[in-house]
Amino acid sequence: MITLYFSPGACSLASHIGLEETGAPYELKPILLAKGQQKTEAYLKINPRGKVPSLSVDGKVLVENTAILTYLARRFPEKKLMPTDPSEEARCIGTMCWFSSVVHPSYQHSHRPERFAEGEAAQAEVKETGRKSFWANCHEIDSMFQKNDWIMGSEYTLVDPYALVFYGWGVRGGFPMKELSAYTAWQDRMMKRPTVQKSVESEQNVST
Repeated sequence: MITLYFSPGACSLASHIGLEETGAPYELKPILLAKGQQKTEAYLKINPRGKVPSLSVDGKVLVENTAILTYLARRFPEKKLMPTDPSEEARCIGTMCWFSSVVHPSYQHSHRPERFAEGEAAQAEVKETGRKSFWANCHEIDSMFQKNDWIMGSEYTLVDPYALVFYGWGVRGGFPMKELSAYTAWQDRMMKRPTVQKSVESEQNVST
């Protein structure tokens, strides 16, 4: 059995869509970050870092979107969710690492500056710097779609669900995402995929 621990609105949406793309049966376990459920003793036994996503597979737990999405693509090769060429697969993994180590933190700094600084003045500076960095990162993502239907090229990969997370966060954070025409056109294509629609709608139906 495959079980995904996720929180609505969090980056775990990427792994949720990835699971849906495989067509394999799975179970969803909501961990509501807003209610602090990631800090409960029960969840910390699953993921001691207290973060989502976590993927339980036959008693083993995988964490981090980059690892989970790579695992799903390799476990279900018939779905062709990642390139088979090693260098192209590495390029996909590298992009996901950039998402997790650069893009994600830039939004966190803009959205939760109190986690990174003490005092109103310092927090305001962290927030402003975070907003500038996140917006610059969104522009870079937009440039990746200028000549491509999908983020890594002409073929859909599991890097695409990860990129969708940041578009949604940008909208939620009040960024003018519509100005990024290529990113917006791609988001429209993504939302037409049944797998994406199902995943997004199921998270919207979770009571937070």
